[in-house]
Amino acid sequence: MNQLEELAIAELDVKTQHSPIIKKRKETVPRIGVFGVGYSKYWEQFEGLYEQMLEKQAIFLEKVQKHNAEVVDFGMVDDVISAYELLPKLKAANLDLIFCDMLTYATSSTFGIIIKSIDVPVVLVALQPDKALNYSKASTYQQLYNDDICSLPEFTGVAVRMGKKVPDVIIGTLHDDPAAEAEIGTYCNIARVLHDLKTARIGHIGHPIEAMLDMHSDATMLTAHFGLHIVQCEAHEIVSKYHRVAEQDIKKEEKRILDFFDTPDPVSDPISEKLRATDLEVAARVSVALEEFVKDKKLDGLAYYYEGEAESDTRKVMTNLIVGNSLLTGAGFPMCGESDLKCCIAMMIMERLGIGGSFAEFHPVDFKENFILVGHDGPHNVTIAQGKPVLRSLKKYHGKPGFGAGVEFKIKEGPITMLSITSTYDGKFKFVIAEGTSVEGPIPPTGNTNTRGYFKPDVRTFLKKWVKEGPTHHFALGVGHHAQTIKKIGEYLNIEAVIVE
Repeated sequence: MNQLEELAIAELDVKTQHSPIIKKRKETVPRIGVFGVGYSKYWEQFEGLYEQMLEKQAIFLEKVQKHNAEVVDFGMVDDVISAYELLPKLKAANLDLIFCDMLTYATSSTFGIIIKSIDVPVVLVALQPDKALNYSKASTYQQLYNDDICSLPEFTGVAVRMGKKVPDVIIGTLHDDPAAEAEIGTYCNIARVLHDLKTARIGHIGHPIEAMLDMHSDATMLTAHFGLHIVQCEAHEIVSKYHRVAEQDIKKEEKRILDFFDTPDPVSDPISEKLRATDLEVAARVSVALEEFVKDKKLDGLAYYYEGEAESDTRKVMTNLIVGNSLLTGAGFPMCGESDLKCCIAMMIMERLGIGGSFAEFHPVDFKENFILVGHDGPHNVTIAQGKPVLRSLKKYHGKPGFGAGVEFKIKEGPITMLSITSTYDGKFKFVIAEGTSVEGPIPPTGNTNTRGYFKPDVRTFLKKWVKEGPTHHFALGVGHHAQTIKKIGEYLNIEAVIVE
């Protein structure tokens, strides 16, 4: 099974785990353009071939529409004149991705001006209708009917001559081809990511922890590279809503939290306790206020770190966003602690791919069993937890002010993918990506997430390779193996993307 098939399966797995307690955001509908290509000289030579080309394109359009995409059908381009006529229509359509349906052989004049002038990702699709020709009865007509592959090298070669990257290609059959179907779905999900990145509103409260130099980001450069907008928010906007939360809403939220989380007795960590009623009340009140804040500000995500004055309501609220943020992250609104805007974007990329995306960093290594603990305190994507997530009361948040409820779980066992979005010396962004495995076994009962992460060939070698790429110490953690798909997203954004093999 290839990575593109795994993505479709993992997306299904994550979606089926969603509890009705998690109020999932409405899925993004990307806008995808489709145009077919053919050769006008064939139509007079072979009666009925043109109509069959349109039938092939109609079948492909149905395949794209299955993936919750708004599809714009631009018909067929079969000569250079129609290519030039199509160009302004493509530009005006506000597309997130374009499929070029290789219906039969087509001269590259139907494609050259389009690939030269379009900045939207273009994917060449060559799905021939028959799995093989019937050689004893084959004809030129049947060859042309199945000639989807013929002009692929001509199109990719012309893309290079036009100063563009070689477009991605889907190759297969039009019928009964699960691998091709999975690839179509993957590109629709990529379009979903690209759509949301260029329209997202990411809230920002406070500042990175002062000592964490890798966390700092230039909001203007985030817009320049991703298209999203950073909404600078104030802590008091949540605090004021916290004061206005009605008692019945607190009780309702407490029930929702207790229905979703387990609350076991403490184990070995002396700073953890069984969830206290007072911590539950604060977490529920903050959760209601936070959800209203996100709705009022029209946010798609939030990165925050704000200490506030000791003993103040501001400190109480801003250090107790963990539970509400975890529920919102599971609902599709990535929430990132320590004011890490870059990691918030990485979490959004994974969420829109349907693979989770949880706030993570490296914890201690187990040199006996050759794995490393991967996790973090603070908010997480609870929809990819192995089993029921846990809430513990923590007497202190290590390294930070405040106390209250902490979220503890491990990521679903099986394949995992990590994405760190880092910055380089020259001010550009870089994707650092890796794949590993979440393995079975106990985790520390500390009120934080922790997953036993296994990475090939061994933990020492992997960590040396990972840190040499200059990542941030935070990264987004998702389920399944999707490094190649995330790398494509980086390439479409003109961002360097490296897979740590």
